[in-house]
Amino acid sequence: MTPARHGKEGENAVRDAWRVCGFAGIPGFYGLGYCYVYQLSVLGIGPIWMSGNQDAQARAKRLLDDGNIFAFGLSEREHGADIYASDMIVTRLADGGYSASGGKYYIGNANQAAMVSVFGKMADGDGYTFFVADSQHPNYRLIKNTVHGQNHVGEFHLDNYPLTEADVLHQGDDAWNAALNTINIGNYNLGWASIGMCTHAFYEAIDHAANRRLYGMTVTGFPHVRQMFSDAYTRLVAMKLFALRAADYMKSASAEDRRYLLFNPIVKMKVTTQGEEVINLLWDVIAARGFEKEPYFSMAAADIRCLPKLEGTAHVNMALIVRFMANYPIFLSYPQAVAISGGAKWG
Repeated sequence: MTPARHGKEGENAVRDAWRVCGFAGIPGFYGLGYCYVYQLSVLGIGPIWMSGNQDAQARAKRLLDDGNIFAFGLSEREHGADIYASDMIVTRLADGGYSASGGKYYIGNANQAAMVSVFGKMADGDGYTFFVADSQHPNYRLIKNTVHGQNHVGEFHLDNYPLTEADVLHQGDDAWNAALNTINIGNYNLGWASIGMCTHAFYEAIDHAANRRLYGMTVTGFPHVRQMFSDAYTRLVAMKLFALRAADYMKSASAEDRRYLLFNPIVKMKVTTQGEEVINLLWDVIAARGFEKEPYFSMAAADIRCLPKLEGTAHVNMALIVRFMANYPIFLSYPQAVAISGGAKWG
């Protein structure tokens, strides 16, 4: 999670799309609870690295080295992720400082984050702002965990929270852009979380079926079971390949190359929904074993449903896909692509 320019001597610090997302599959393999803490830290530190605030960046690096977690304070109880309507208000003070007041809702890591990147509006009407807050500050009031589970998905309120220039990350259009760009680089980790969970569930299911004998043969010998395993494996490989392609487009993105705007929501929607299909296929194989508390599978079967519904629901991502699809000739018919490309022959 550390960019190379902030790395220590001898430290292999490279923060890129492949490393950030590829790692998400590892905690996902062990459980969504672990992946959630990681993903929300990726989101929380995104606006910090995107800013020009050297003080905040140096603080973030020290906190990373000490093993701290981060949070991304964007959504609100009344407005969800509608950042146009934010009720987090930042007021300029006569002494040159600032004061922030307002609430945020459904914020992962809100209970322990050393730095919470918070999106708000300036009280004087001077646009949007991004600033960092400390979850342990006395003016940071943690209200509750909004879910039952291992994760802390918190609601918090800032009561005249004091800020200085060292805490301000972005102002105006830069704050708006940082919000959207952080979501772009962080939320398609959901696809990799699904890949990690499905991989563990696949190992567990095939191990169970290969060691269980029914009617004089192993369960993996039944033709319909072989079909379900083949289908699940093919879907899982396709999930990985598409997520890798999206990571490539994130890494190569520029003002002229924005293919990631299409591939990103497809990862968030299609890779995660295919993860549900993989679990369904495997569950038909292991049957009642999938409800038992000792295996990983029962946890995966419950948590896999979360991923298409977090950080951009399936219908929101479908709207993004429809919006950007027409800009990509590769998805058109061959004659249409040739016409658009001025008659050039595509391999």
